[in-house]
Amino acid sequence: MSGAGAQMMQQSLNDFRQAVAEDLMTLALLHNAELDAGRIEQIRAVGFPDGLALRLKSDRALEALKLMRDAVSYLPQPDDSAGMDALAADYADIYLTYKLRVSPCESVWLDEDGLIMQEPMFQIRDWYRKYELAAQNWRQRTDDHLVLQLHFVSYLLSSAQDTDRLADAARFLDEHLLRWILYFAERVTARCGTPFYGGLAALTAMYVDELRDLLAVILDEPRPSAEEIEERMKPKKNEGEFQEIPIVSVPSNTPSW
Repeated sequence: MSGAGAQMMQQSLNDFRQAVAEDLMTLALLHNAELDAGRIEQIRAVGFPDGLALRLKSDRALEALKLMRDAVSYLPQPDDSAGMDALAADYADIYLTYKLRVSPCESVWLDEDGLIMQEPMFQIRDWYRKYELAAQNWRQRTDDHLVLQLHFVSYLLSSAQDTDRLADAARFLDEHLLRWILYFAERVTARCGTPFYGGLAALTAMYVDELRDLLAVILDEPRPSAEEIEERMKPKKNEGEFQEIPIVSVPSNTPSW
């Protein structure tokens, strides 16, 4: 390939990375806090979700896009106090009080006892530490929270100068977010009180799944199966030794990085 051709391909990859990083930050922003009138106005102004850079193609992703479009069309007007209150209550039920028995934190989905702040959180903290990052206040919003995981993948994509960080983004998705996000989305969609948060959960799950497929193409490495990932993530125990899992008190839950 000529030098000009290689340069064009690199520029195309750079544009892809930056655009997808922005998509991920948009999704994180919508999971981060309840919608207010200003955010609803922005959503309508940009034509969300059709302004996303990554064009989703699978049947399930197209269904999620339709669900999200319909949900945006049902969003209340700023003077609809009952509609705004319903959105706020639904956000709290999903992300803050766990009234719907759904959690935005990975440990709850992967820990045998469904507890927060377990081994997955510490594994993710190690990932952040590798890149000299840290949760702003892990006692209020734990390292394994959905919003922080989306931030981290966005960071890896936007800061990648070669394929190493893209490979890390793929591995992080395999070992963490993609192991539980679909369960989260299915439960939110089934139990939420407003269409918006069901659509957002479904869209987020389908987005990161198709992103992982694209990373497999870019890296020219096949995507591992769920069984291969679970085998990889099994605790490594030395013969004759016991492994202790730290138990930490339950925190309150609020803001981000």
